[in-house]
Amino acid sequence: MAKHIVLTLTGKDRIGLVDQVTSLVVKRSGNVESSRMARLGGEFAMLMLVTVSDAEFAALDKDFQALRGESYQITLMQTEDDSKKYAGWLPYEIEVTGADHEGIIHEISHHLASQGINIESMDTSATPAPMSGTPLFMMKGVVLVPPKLNFNAWSDALEEVGDRLNVSVKVGIVK
Repeated sequence: MAKHIVLTLTGKDRIGLVDQVTSLVVKRSGNVESSRMARLGGEFAMLMLVTVSDAEFAALDKDFQALRGESYQITLMQTEDDSKKYAGWLPYEIEVTGADHEGIIHEISHHLASQGINIESMDTSATPAPMSGTPLFMMKGVVLVPPKLNFNAWSDALEEVGDRLNVSVKVGIVK
């Protein structure tokens, strides 16, 4: 029987790290179902959903000992299928842009949580504006909205939060 494992790794960025990790997964006849990876500062962060057989799970965990010995933080956590948990919920894309300042992610996520909206994915970044060099914030994400919530009510309220934060908020249907 196959296990679904959430594998996380954080540590010093170096060439060949993704190759090394995925080779360990393949060695145990595992498959990377989906992943996200990024260099954040000088550190590398990896998040993967891996499928591996029950028989190979313990061996896969042991295979990561060498990387743990190089100060990489690695976790393997079995996950359960909760696809029914959000059955009937509606997916929307959210995009937030504007001048970077403290608290944007917190305020947006707090508002979504207070409405009972689940964040499915979120990517954020801050980059210098082309002419001025002023840090520009960008957030893109997908949220799942309970079917009982009125679209105009929750999206208008989210835009009001954006206005208060002096950022632009756009909400659209997932393509």
